[in-house]
Amino acid sequence: MTSIDDYSQKILQLRQLIDEADCVLIGAGAGLSTAAGLNYAGEDFRHEFHEWISRYGITDLYSSSFYPFKTEEELWACWAKHIWFARYRPEALPLYRQLFDVVKQKDYFVITTNVDGQFEKAGFDTNRIFATQGDYALFQPKSGYPEKTWSNREWVEKVLPLIKDCRIPSDMIPRVPRTNEPVAMNLRCDDTFVEDNHWHEQNGRYQEFVTAAYQKRLLLLELGVGFNTPVIIRFPFERMAANFPQTTLVRFNREETLLVTEGVKRFLPFHEDVNEVMKQLTTPIGN
Repeated sequence: MTSIDDYSQKILQLRQLIDEADCVLIGAGAGLSTAAGLNYAGEDFRHEFHEWISRYGITDLYSSSFYPFKTEEELWACWAKHIWFARYRPEALPLYRQLFDVVKQKDYFVITTNVDGQFEKAGFDTNRIFATQGDYALFQPKSGYPEKTWSNREWVEKVLPLIKDCRIPSDMIPRVPRTNEPVAMNLRCDDTFVEDNHWHEQNGRYQEFVTAAYQKRLLLLELGVGFNTPVIIRFPFERMAANFPQTTLVRFNREETLLVTEGVKRFLPFHEDVNEVMKQLTTPIGN
């Protein structure tokens, strides 16, 4: 197992790994978006959601998803604001742009549990992004059937100006087209989560990428992945690093860099701020 304490040497080693890699697989969790500056409980949240904070005592965007609103008008007013705040309001953040600059000349693929669309905004090829847990930009039937999803952007843009007293008009409550059944967000929270055709296509592309990379010099860049859903990225990445003959795992995590899988021979952990690392990687040597 590789263990290098000197930060500058680690940067040089990472540069070399990127240069020599035949392919790069990015695995991203919530920690990456947090590091990039998405703050769902900070000053921006308090400014935009002051009415909901005052009326309902909501403290952050995540917990608002589970608030027991008494009416659908209240529920969907909050969700409209929530979707806009987390998905449509932010532009591509610098950290994601820098990450794209690092890998854009490589054969890359992204698997992420994030639902904020930052990879797409930063320029990553949408055919090379597998968002396993859904997307804030998508609606689905609440029942889970039929297994279809569709964009909510037009609805969000129409309904935001109509919110009054933390409610939307009753006729703006979203419904499944043609059937008028209740809708839900396409976010994995239970067994009604819809894995539509696009989800399965991206899963297939991910599996094909991994299979093709088996004998290649594969670089695994794991960023901000904790132990909330480790079976999606963290544990599979460790197994690839242990079993693929030319694979190196680079893990960015401020607190949880330890391995749980035996046999990982090429491993480079970074406790340092990923923003600083990406800045170093995108700065020409000598500058």
